[in-house]
Amino acid sequence: MNPLAAAWTHPQLLAQVLRPRRDGRSEVALRCDAITQPRAALALEQALRALPGVQHVAIQPAAHRVRVVWDADRLGLDDLLAQCAAAHCPAEPLIHDAADTRRATELHSALKRLLVAGMCMMQVMSYALVIYLGVVDAVDVTTRNLFRWLGFLTTIPLVAYSAWPFYTGALAELRQRRLGIHLPVALAVLLVFAASAVNTVRGAGEIYFDSIGMFVFLLLVGRYVELRARALGNAQGDAAIDAAPLLAQRYAADGRIETVPALALVPGDRVHLAEGATVPADGTLDTAAARFDETLLTGESRPVQRHHGEPLIAGSVLLDGPGVLRVEQVGAATASARIGALAVRARRARLTVPAGDRAIGRFIARVLVLTALTAAAWLLVNPARAFDSAVAVLVVACPCAFALTAPAAYTRALAVLARRGVLVTNAAALGRLADVDAALFDKTGTLGVPQLDLSAIEPLGARTRDEVLALAGALARESSHPLAQAVTRIAGSNPNGAHATAVEAVAGAGLRGLVAGRKLRFGRADFALAGQPVPAALREQTILADDTGALAVFHLAERPRADAGATLATLRSEGVSLSMASGDTPARVAQLAAALHIDDWHARQTPETKLAHLQSLRAAGRTVLVVGDGSNDAPILAGADVSAALASGTSLAHAQADLLLLDDHLDGLVHARRTAQDLQLIVAQGRRWSLVYNLCAVPFAAFGLVTPWLAAIGMSLSSLAVVLNALRTGREPLPAAPQELPA
Repeated sequence: MNPLAAAWTHPQLLAQVLRPRRDGRSEVALRCDAITQPRAALALEQALRALPGVQHVAIQPAAHRVRVVWDADRLGLDDLLAQCAAAHCPAEPLIHDAADTRRATELHSALKRLLVAGMCMMQVMSYALVIYLGVVDAVDVTTRNLFRWLGFLTTIPLVAYSAWPFYTGALAELRQRRLGIHLPVALAVLLVFAASAVNTVRGAGEIYFDSIGMFVFLLLVGRYVELRARALGNAQGDAAIDAAPLLAQRYAADGRIETVPALALVPGDRVHLAEGATVPADGTLDTAAARFDETLLTGESRPVQRHHGEPLIAGSVLLDGPGVLRVEQVGAATASARIGALAVRARRARLTVPAGDRAIGRFIARVLVLTALTAAAWLLVNPARAFDSAVAVLVVACPCAFALTAPAAYTRALAVLARRGVLVTNAAALGRLADVDAALFDKTGTLGVPQLDLSAIEPLGARTRDEVLALAGALARESSHPLAQAVTRIAGSNPNGAHATAVEAVAGAGLRGLVAGRKLRFGRADFALAGQPVPAALREQTILADDTGALAVFHLAERPRADAGATLATLRSEGVSLSMASGDTPARVAQLAAALHIDDWHARQTPETKLAHLQSLRAAGRTVLVVGDGSNDAPILAGADVSAALASGTSLAHAQADLLLLDDHLDGLVHARRTAQDLQLIVAQGRRWSLVYNLCAVPFAAFGLVTPWLAAIGMSLSSLAVVLNALRTGREPLPAAPQELPA
């Protein structure tokens, strides 16, 4: 057996990744990057369903996850993984997450309660139809009572099982001493059911089992839709958390390599890293030198040179091996785990649709008071009508439509923006986005795209342009920084290309390494000419140098992103003031700011000074949108009223952002803001409608002119109207953004 496959039979590892189910089957979550392609996802699903014992396969492309439920006695996990590899979709099991399990369990439970409620509602309404027809075409008392009893028995599962979340929610609200949506729902269901049950037993009076069924079913539909939207909202964040591997190849005491669970590693262990392997724990490099992809923390998808004793982070990838890791931190203590925890906390704090709890609480308090007053008044006038009238008021005035307005509209808005390439990770931010009146942008990679042509390369001395371009290109190929990529694009077709070794990226300064045995530095002038005097004319330039001095000057320029001008012009026309903050030199920042007509710009900014500028805007009463893409933008993304990050940015930027621009198009900001304004209008309309409906309907119910069953129909139609109105959010096509203003 393949040693790697055999490792997945290790009991400790299986305990980490398998979730036993109550039906005796097992469930596992697999990370599979290939399923973002629809054909690959379909082929994988068909291959897995063909295996013996597989009961269910669920594919989540946004999270790069596949969930499989199967009989582990008939099929081993190693065989399951082998089938994934055979379908050209290699997969790796993920650690069983308790929070993820709770979400799945909650969603599954909500679906079961909804199905039971739907089945019971349809059955009870068929019984009620016989009774209603009996009013016109009289049926004998025995037949009528039979159908009343059938309705009573069929409603019991709905009241006892399907409506259970409303009872627990009402108790929780009472313990917290607050009024919420669950309390009037629970009271209405229990009171109407109790009264109908009594009337069924005594064979006289009105029964409302059909009203209860319709009432509970519609509320459960709204609850399930909300839970489903929340679960889908977690998918993007899940994809960023599953970086560290579960397996490691550890050196045993006798020097042989053994495959063990990564959590079995302890500080001091030596781990073998094959070429292309992912580092399983934090530690230090125990071999001479190697190149790693550290995209997880730095956003640098090109290699970073690490030397003996230098730190390695879990989740980074060894690009030229083999190498040896000496373990220092494992599990939750690693840097990748901390970033994952940060992303989870950010999502949990943000993925809550603002429900207007205070407004709903005041609304419910008035409903309960009005219900009590109606009952008291009828007890004085005609006690026989007190109960029915009070129940009618409670049902007709139930704030379901009021409470459903925001969740329904937000769910629609999230779906609309997702189709337009904007992933909303914090639904509450949409409410603030409509009120944004200031926007603060990062420069390089966000507003600007570096560009370079041959005429912008100035060789020094007797060197040729091709020669210096080949040297600079050799270094630039080892970095994914936007400026380095601009050099790589030009040097890529150069026939005199060279190969660089021992390349090291120095944050904020540049690159250094060896090309044909020659030590080169490429980047900021003071870095490239380390220890040498820097002429005034070169201080703002990008320099290629060796130990003898400068070899060439690269006059790098930045062009605005294709849609940056139009996006900024649109925001400006809507009254949003624009600012730009960058760590680059004043000359370059000023050049891009002028091209984009941004008057308020700031150069040589650190994360601390960017945050200070943001705080000054907020202190002035501004509602600020921040847009960035790098880890150094994380503080201002976290501190902004609304934050957006480009999909090409770092994981840390993504974890702090409220919006992710999935296609890296800035016009997604315009779509998001207009959808947020539309959302604000729709929510206001829905709540106004709810108030008007209650003002019109409650007096009729209070005077006994509306029966509880008619009140339930009215409440349901009111809620349906609100949901249909919410579907208008973002429906109208957006007008074309204005063209970039002339220079």
